[in-house]
Amino acid sequence: QVQLVESGGDSAQPGGSLRLSCVASGSIHSLYTMGWYRQAPGKERELVAGIGSGGSTNYADSVKGRFTISRDNAKRTVYLQMNSLKPEDTAVYYCNGRFGSSGYWGQGTQVTVSS
Repeated sequence: QVQLVESGGDSAQPGGSLRLSCVASGSIHSLYTMGWYRQAPGKERELVAGIGSGGSTNYADSVKGRFTISRDNAKRTVYLQMNSLKPEDTAVYYCNGRFGSSGYWGQGTQVTVSS
């Protein structure tokens, strides 16, 4: 069993920054591909950023140049550094881990960007 617990969600003003963390426990290892997704009210869940076991990353076009995903395998933690936040970044952010046919989700953390 794998557990993913997100933290760091908060309210921020446009142009501000937040850092999300996702701590993994249970039967998860460094070969897992990790990702951050988000879901805004009335919208489908979408991939924000992903990071492979070797450190390769990919980003949604809407966050390129503003968000950075990273991982610390020793701490079993994945981070999402979010800079230059925009109101359209408001959503519940979910951590995801997958390996082969196995996939797991965290419970989500709310990010609200408004002035």
